[in-house]
Amino acid sequence: MFDWRDYGNGIIAFDAGYVRPILAAIHMIVDDGRVAFVDTGSNDSLPNALAALDKLGLGRDAVDYVILTHIHLDHAGGAGSLMREFPNAKLVVHPRGSRHMAEPSKLVAGVTAVYGQEYVEKVYGDILPIPAERIIDAHEGLTLQLGSRELLCIDTPGHAKHHICIVDQKAKAIFTGDMFGLSYREFDVDGRQYVFPTTTPTQFDPAEMHASIDRLMSYQPEAMYLTHYAQLTDLPAKAAALHRQLDAMVAIGEAAGGEGEARHAAVKQGLTDYLLQEIRTHGCTLPEEKIIEVLATDLELNAQGMEFWLDHRG
Repeated sequence: MFDWRDYGNGIIAFDAGYVRPILAAIHMIVDDGRVAFVDTGSNDSLPNALAALDKLGLGRDAVDYVILTHIHLDHAGGAGSLMREFPNAKLVVHPRGSRHMAEPSKLVAGVTAVYGQEYVEKVYGDILPIPAERIIDAHEGLTLQLGSRELLCIDTPGHAKHHICIVDQKAKAIFTGDMFGLSYREFDVDGRQYVFPTTTPTQFDPAEMHASIDRLMSYQPEAMYLTHYAQLTDLPAKAAALHRQLDAMVAIGEAAGGEGEARHAAVKQGLTDYLLQEIRTHGCTLPEEKIIEVLATDLELNAQGMEFWLDHRG
């Protein structure tokens, strides 16, 4: 059975089946027999999504919404597959992302430029277009009705300009995509969770990220639900840690010398050394090679995101 976490408040997280176990979560919000999925993983997530509905005794017609926090393919790659299976569902996505979900060729081209064609074909497969009439633009302040609860969509740039978060006041929860960092369960120590910012390309902006973190905290949530991975609590301390680490990571980028591959290597090594130190300070005793294995993709993408910001800041 895939990883399954029922938080008892109408919110469930399960493993999207993306790349490795407990890397990416799909969240289900369930109220009065109606369902919303938040983020979709890749096409490989479909069997787990259908099994999740079966586990709850719900049919495919119970799904009202498939909500994307943003259109990076580890969050949105499976949207077309899920929408094809859920006849009543509307796709909810930031206005900057909706056209790419209706016609995904530019999105796929951008991802291919980062990862390479072989990787994209292996991990994501065919990205299916979604009919425009089934897409809802999640403008700032859009409220979705799901059963007896309201889901508020808010614009949260910093990680990407097409990023939204979803506020569930009934559960005192926010679904944060990548906006409130990454928290891998491999780094948990005696129930304590470690979280760090994700600065992935190509729209990282530290000032906007700081502001979005503060905005999320202004709703006074009891829990954040991260795509990577699932429920995060002790939020004031986690927000402070994100702000501190974000400033440190920016300083690492600014201090890196050289250009081209030399600068990339310097930024990546600086981020690697810093996060290893942070994770050790947190108390994690995993072997260094295991920590690097878990962080490998993030270290590469965070370095690319930092370099993008260095090259495009005003």
